[in-house]
Amino acid sequence: MNLSCPLARKRFVRLQHLMLFCVLVTGFLLTARVDGWDGHADLLKFHQDWRAFEQPPLKEGAPDYTASTFAKRYKAYQALRARFDAIDCQDWDVSEQVDWHIVRAEMNGFDFNHRVLKPWVRDPAFYQSIWMNRSDVPAHEGPTHHAVTEFWTYEFPLSDSEQQRLIDDLKVIPPLMRQAQQNLTGNARELWIAGIRNIRNQKANLNAIRRRVGNQASQALLAVLEESILETNALIVWLESEAKKKDGPSGIGKDNYTWYQQHVHLVPLTWEEEVQLLKRELDRAWASLKLEEHRNRELPPMVAASTPAEYDTKAELAVQRFMKFLKEEEILTVTSYMEPALREHMGEFVPEEKRNFFYIGSHYDPLPLFTHFYHWFELARMDREPNLSPIRQKALLYNIFDSRNEGTATGVEEMFMHAGLYDDNPRTRELVWIMLAQRAARGLGSLYAHANEMTMEEAGGIHLEWTPRGWMKTEKELLIFEQHLYLRQPGYGTSYVTGKYLLERTLADYAKQREDRNETFELKDFFDQLNRIDSIPISLGRWEMTGLDDEILSITSDE
Repeated sequence: MNLSCPLARKRFVRLQHLMLFCVLVTGFLLTARVDGWDGHADLLKFHQDWRAFEQPPLKEGAPDYTASTFAKRYKAYQALRARFDAIDCQDWDVSEQVDWHIVRAEMNGFDFNHRVLKPWVRDPAFYQSIWMNRSDVPAHEGPTHHAVTEFWTYEFPLSDSEQQRLIDDLKVIPPLMRQAQQNLTGNARELWIAGIRNIRNQKANLNAIRRRVGNQASQALLAVLEESILETNALIVWLESEAKKKDGPSGIGKDNYTWYQQHVHLVPLTWEEEVQLLKRELDRAWASLKLEEHRNRELPPMVAASTPAEYDTKAELAVQRFMKFLKEEEILTVTSYMEPALREHMGEFVPEEKRNFFYIGSHYDPLPLFTHFYHWFELARMDREPNLSPIRQKALLYNIFDSRNEGTATGVEEMFMHAGLYDDNPRTRELVWIMLAQRAARGLGSLYAHANEMTMEEAGGIHLEWTPRGWMKTEKELLIFEQHLYLRQPGYGTSYVTGKYLLERTLADYAKQREDRNETFELKDFFDQLNRIDSIPISLGRWEMTGLDDEILSITSDE
């Protein structure tokens, strides 16, 4: 029985007065329906209103993140939240109740950002505006503003309409860079210093775009590029001058971390429980690696690709092995778009001295990394077979998808290994354990950084020292990028391992229920159901797949 929706009903009486007040002070609720909710259809309408509200107003053509505007908008948020809490979903189907929880989680995310995270105040990287590549998860990792330029969506040579679209995209940058100097009043020293790198990268990307458009560019495009470069550089200079004044912590603290994980990302764990889990997975990965090495001690060592041709051969073989395994072993339903999606991300040869952690492994055998590229299967599905529920068709806000997408991509690395993917190549199993150890180590460091028990550099030390074979010591940019991201986005660094654990728990519950009913367990059925449910928190996916709502009840009972 679902008790979380009755919780919403209990709130209804005490919130009626607040709703009446908010109707008087804001025009946002002119179309609100409090009484006479008509089930899931009204939730879908509410979701449209919520997403429209979540987009900030504009100031000089850029999203307005100023303190005065946020103060005004928060009153409208409270009124909107009162309208949402009046919805009674107790008698809905489970999938419809899951949609209700998704919207609730997003609204909690807005509230948490307003009260605690405040990326527009604390985090210079929030103002990064140019994205040259698509993310491998439904939205960009970490907090981003609402008007980024997705340069990867443009095809060259630019048509006149596409050139105008690029001009319109870039026009946001100059006023936003000026606004950032007004808004960034926080004192999170490590976020501040590391965030300057993102704005420097933006300047480099703007220069790359200017070179890319070349002689094709109109005067209007060249002008907006020049202004964007000048204002970006001005922000860099200002950030550097202000950096010496910053001396405060960047972590959000254990209590805030736990609240955020449970009520926004719907991960049913506390900070302390995540520490325990990641320590366990780190120990397990190291122990399993050493046992694997012992088993393989008489086998010849793995040989890394030393030429582009050798890498291409390994990558082609990995794609063929992976797709054959998924089909022949009935792991999941293989669609026509899966292999093309994987082939777009086969990578290329990297000289040994420039290889980061992931490149080192992929030059021995790309297949373990390609299993993590389950990500691209999921994005292709979202593009071509959108979920029937509009609430699930686009990326969930505030990286709420992380336990599902990063957890699944990490989980299948080991699951597919246990299902037999590397039976013909035992040495590759070692790479799977090395990858798990790295993800557990970096996540563990991020937990201590958020508790303000370690600096970002000290958290990176765990990441460095506990990644096997010294593979994180070869190229420091990846280390900085990852630890900075995880400090910016609480829970992302641990989501690979916590999500993997929650996925394994879901698999166990799903399998036991079938055994209890004397039904045959089919792995293909499990993954097909998981995929149909789509990129939502695993705790919600588990409820929809098994009917078990205990995780959701445990994290909503105190609201």
